[in-house]
Amino acid sequence: MIRFQGLHHVSLAVRDLKRAKVFYSEVLKFPELPRPPFNSKGVWYAVGDQQLHLLEHPEGDTLRDRGIDTTDGHFSIWVASFSETKAYLDQTGISYEARPDSVAGFAQIFLLDPDRNIIEFAAPYGS
Repeated sequence: MIRFQGLHHVSLAVRDLKRAKVFYSEVLKFPELPRPPFNSKGVWYAVGDQQLHLLEHPEGDTLRDRGIDTTDGHFSIWVASFSETKAYLDQTGISYEARPDSVAGFAQIFLLDPDRNIIEFAAPYGS
């Protein structure tokens, strides 16, 4: 039996690590973590008690080319406020798809990073 304790990290492939770092570090304000000296290019971020790992993929052929498709692979981050998150995204000019009354049981905001990875921000209804 596997005794699960939680999700440790999610890894995403990116085409251009410098461009991805601008988006995740400067726009979304994810705090960067130290990363071991692997033979690959990458960056690690703290997302609460979990981590997001970005890995520069040398070929780029594993990456998405489509727009937001919520049935496609994505990761979700629980946020305290739907309205504050939406307002911040409006300030930055990031395009998103908002679902304040989602049938999921919570409000959702979906967006794409520069490599078209899907990110979901989830929040309590009415927050």
